[in-house]
Amino acid sequence: MNIDVEQINEAALALLQEPGVRMEHDEICTMLLSHGAREGNGTNVIRFPRPLVEDALSRCPSSFTLADRFGGGKTVSPDGESAIWSVPGMNIYENGAARPFTSADLPRWARLLHRLPNVDGIFSYAMDDVPPKARDVVGLKIISANSTKHIRVFCFSPEGAEVMTRMKAVVGNFPWFSIGFTAHGPLRWTNLALEIFRKTAGAGIPVTVNGEPMAGVSGPVTLAGSCAVGTAEILAGIVVNQLLEPGRPCIFNLGLAHTFDMRTAIAVTGGPENALYAGAAAELGRLYAIPSSSWVSTESMLPDSQAALEKMFGFATHLRERVSVVWSVGQLESEMTVSPAQAVLDDEMIAFTRRYLRGMEVSDETLAIDIVRETGIAGSFLEHPHTMQHFRSELFEPTVLFRRRRLDWLAQGCPAAADTAEKKAQQLADGDPQSGMSDEQQRELERLADAFVRKL
Repeated sequence: MNIDVEQINEAALALLQEPGVRMEHDEICTMLLSHGAREGNGTNVIRFPRPLVEDALSRCPSSFTLADRFGGGKTVSPDGESAIWSVPGMNIYENGAARPFTSADLPRWARLLHRLPNVDGIFSYAMDDVPPKARDVVGLKIISANSTKHIRVFCFSPEGAEVMTRMKAVVGNFPWFSIGFTAHGPLRWTNLALEIFRKTAGAGIPVTVNGEPMAGVSGPVTLAGSCAVGTAEILAGIVVNQLLEPGRPCIFNLGLAHTFDMRTAIAVTGGPENALYAGAAAELGRLYAIPSSSWVSTESMLPDSQAALEKMFGFATHLRERVSVVWSVGQLESEMTVSPAQAVLDDEMIAFTRRYLRGMEVSDETLAIDIVRETGIAGSFLEHPHTMQHFRSELFEPTVLFRRRRLDWLAQGCPAAADTAEKKAQQLADGDPQSGMSDEQQRELERLADAFVRKL
C-alpha cells in the first residue's frame, strides 16, 4: 500500500509540539515535565519534544510474544504474520435474534474461540449481568477457566487493573494476557486511561495503545489528517508507558480509526477507508519498529452477504499488509455484537485468505515434469503418489463452504453458509473447558475475582 507515512509521522510530531496533548493526570504530567516535556497552553496540556518521543520508541521491543497459558503463543512483530483476536462488544446474535451478552454466554464463547484454529487470542466482553467496574476482572476469570489462548482483557477501572495484575502472578510471570486503552481525542488522554497505564506498569503486561479518531468528528475528515491526529495520540500514550515501565511491550493501534457517515450519523468500521487506516497503521508500525493493530469489522446486523463482503475484503487487506494484531473474529454491528456463526465464518475466511497469500510455489517438485511424463498423455494423476503427497498442503479445504452437488444441497434442506456455521459453532462451544491451570490456581483466581465483586 503506497501511503506516505513519513509525512504522517512528521505531522504527528508537529502536533505533539503544538498544541500538544491534554494529559488529564497530575502525577503523570509531573513525570512528563521532569523528563523533558513542556507545558502547553491550558491545564494539563503537555508538549512532547521529538527527542522524548524518539527515546520512548527506542525502548519499545520490536517483537514479543502474546503468550498462551503455557508460555507459548504468537510472537508479533512489524513484519511478521498477523495474530488474530476476537473482539469486545455488548450483544450476541444467535438463533436469529440479538440480545445482551451475559456471564453465562462467556464460557461457551471462550470454548468456541478456543477451538477455532485461526484464532490466537480471546477478547473479554461487556457482560450485561456483571457490575461495570467488575467486568474486566470477572471476564479474565471466566475466559481463563475455559481456554488456554492469550486473553486481551477489557479495562474498566484502575482498581480492576490492580486486581488483574495480581491475577497475572497467580498463573505465571509471562504475558498470558494483555491490556489496552484508547485516547478520547482529539489530542486527549483521560485520567482513567492514564491511571490504568500507571496501575499496570511494572508487571510486564503488553499494552495496546489506541488512537481512534473519527474522520470528520474527532479528526479531520481527510484520512491523512485523522491519521496524523491518531498517531500523535498514540505516540503520547507510548511515551507515558515507556516512562512508567521502560521496555514495556506496546502495540501501535491506529487501525481503530473510523469514518463518519454524513447521511446516517453512523461510525463506519467496515468501509474501504478502514482498510486504508489499517495499511497506514502497519506502515507506521514498521517505521517505528513496533507491532501494529487494526480491526476487520462490518456494519451488518447478522451473518449475511454484507458481512461476507466487508469482512472478506478486510481480512484480505489486513493480512496482506501484515497488520501485527487483527481484532475481528465474530464481529457484527460495528463491534457492538458478536455472532458464533460469524466467528466460524470468519475463521474460514482467514484460512481462505492465508492460502491465497501463501501464493504458488514453483520448483522442480511442484512443476512435476517427471510425473507428467510418467503419467503420459491422457493419463490420470489421481492415483499417483505425488497427488497424495501434496494435495493437503496445496489445496484449500473448507469446513463451512458448500462444495457438493445441488442434489446433496437439496437433500440437506438447502442450508445457507450461516446455518452450517451456526451448527458448527454450537458443537464447538459444547466442548469441555480447557484452562491449563491447576485447581489451586483456578481457586485463587476465583477468590480474587469474587472478593473484588463483593467489594464493589
